[in-house]
Amino acid sequence: MAILVSQISLPVFAQSRRQPPSSNEKKNKRPDGTLEPGDQLEPPPPDIVGKAKDAETVTVAANLVNVDTVVYNKKSGQIVNGLKKENFAIFEDGVKKDISYFSTPEAPITVSMVVEYSKWSEVFGYYGSGGYDRGTEEVLRPTAMFLSQFVKPPDDFVSVIAFDIRPTPLTDFTNDPRRINQVIELLLRNNPAFRETNLFDALKFTLLGGRGDSVVLENSKSATSEYAGLAALTGRRKAVILVCSGIDTFSKINYGQIRKITENAGVPIYIIGTGNLFFKKYGDQLPATDGLSGMPGRMTFLQAQNTLTTFAKETGGAYYPITFEGEIPNALRSINALLRSQYSLGYNPGDVRDGKQHKIVVKVDVNGDGQYEEKEYVIQNRQFYNAPKG
Repeated sequence: MAILVSQISLPVFAQSRRQPPSSNEKKNKRPDGTLEPGDQLEPPPPDIVGKAKDAETVTVAANLVNVDTVVYNKKSGQIVNGLKKENFAIFEDGVKKDISYFSTPEAPITVSMVVEYSKWSEVFGYYGSGGYDRGTEEVLRPTAMFLSQFVKPPDDFVSVIAFDIRPTPLTDFTNDPRRINQVIELLLRNNPAFRETNLFDALKFTLLGGRGDSVVLENSKSATSEYAGLAALTGRRKAVILVCSGIDTFSKINYGQIRKITENAGVPIYIIGTGNLFFKKYGDQLPATDGLSGMPGRMTFLQAQNTLTTFAKETGGAYYPITFEGEIPNALRSINALLRSQYSLGYNPGDVRDGKQHKIVVKVDVNGDGQYEEKEYVIQNRQFYNAPKG
């Protein structure tokens, strides 16, 4: 049945503040916090508490530029494994740099999952399913599938941050299947409170940290807490899994600022784009610009797609715009394969403080014959490094 967007009756969304969790909810403290009597602390990533597992090597280099890299065959798409440090070369602005840090894909991985949980995403999901499913289910389905199927305890760790008008940590880094199930149930039981989607603020909080709402599934006596960003984590492979439409309503920072943050963080961003669930069906019926009710227009959706494409490309991640529910499993399997195939490289850029953007190029010699195979293989990695100024 054809539905004209101009005839869709959208609800008026109440802008009420999110209520803090009740005192009898089960929560857990951050790794650097203290415990209440009777609470049990789940094991955090070893490097967060400053102590590594025996099987891990934590390398810290001064002024290290981290470059996570995936190599695959251009024709077949086959991912190349088994490479060593000697197979890679890093160039900054055409000048070859010494690789001072190297980690193979066998190393454990730490993921921050960032999920858009807003009224607009609920609307997009509802009409994207033709009204057959609850709107949030279309958005949360990839989240639940990834958390339940692709996080591998005890070595992998995941944190989950939901955002609308502001980012809200649901759980800190955990490898506990029980805690992961609690996150999924929490998202499915509740409904979004705001229609605003401040994507840029959420990404900044995830990568750089800051002061935000205390973790929902923790027994915190304070409404807010300080967080360290994912970019500060050392000694482990890391990535962001972003599930969102790509629309940003009114973040405190602009597109140029968040782009510099994602470029500098050295963390690949893998994206499940949910905007096409709605836009592919009703985009030709939308006006070019946003409506008076706040309904996004065609330009907003197209800009959101370009934004997500840029984030993925410049950080060395990947972008999967989802149009149909059946595409989600294949996209998640692809993301998981890329995550498990990341080589972590690092180099020291020297005492460069010109405040300028520098181009990063990674080349690979798969056969070890001294020749870089640039035409046969695709090297997926971050593209820029912005030097500090002064």
